[in-house]
Amino acid sequence: MFEIGNSLREARERRRLDFAQAELATKIRGKYLRALEDEEFELLPAQTYVKGFLRTYAEYLGLDGQLYVDEFNSRFVSGADDHEPRVRRSAARPQRRNRRMEAGVVLVALAAIAVLTVVVISAWKAADGGGSKAPATVPRTTASRSQVVPPLLEVAATQGASQLIARNDSATGAVRFEGTVERGHPVAIRGRRLWLQISSPENVTIRVRGKLVHVPGRQPRVIVVTPTGWRPA
Repeated sequence: MFEIGNSLREARERRRLDFAQAELATKIRGKYLRALEDEEFELLPAQTYVKGFLRTYAEYLGLDGQLYVDEFNSRFVSGADDHEPRVRRSAARPQRRNRRMEAGVVLVALAAIAVLTVVVISAWKAADGGGSKAPATVPRTTASRSQVVPPLLEVAATQGASQLIARNDSATGAVRFEGTVERGHPVAIRGRRLWLQISSPENVTIRVRGKLVHVPGRQPRVIVVTPTGWRPA
């Protein structure tokens, strides 16, 4: 068994012939030759013409015309009357159409999946970049718990600048900060005990472990800061 239409088409293309040339040589209209190659035998003018056209076209292309007629009879003709054969519509064309339809459905499905993926990723990025994130429900780690503990000392300039020197433990301890505290630039220092010299206590606010404390006076002060508060040095 072979495909009549494909075999005819391949033979014509090997000879580099077009339908106009074949029509001129065989005296068969080009649309009927095309129907033979597409196995659309029901498009021919009458059933009695099918075998004659098929034999003539095959032999014109250098093929065995009787072989093509026999193949046509075995696949597409039912009934014993040779004069009016009943031609069954070729199954090859619907099968090819079904394959194309299935391929089209697959392509549409893949395109839909791709679009859906892009939408989901875009929505996720938008939610991730927004300011209304849902609070995380994962357990806090030791590091996150340590971050919420306020530093031992926070100094912020409110009225004006002030010179500040902070050392560990005492006046001879390692320097933790030395410089000017200016408005808009608060200083936070962690530790367990700090020796602190403030040039202008009236210009700053001081917090110990997040709690606001008051250091009176308008003269330079030297104090010691611990987690429980402060005292004069």
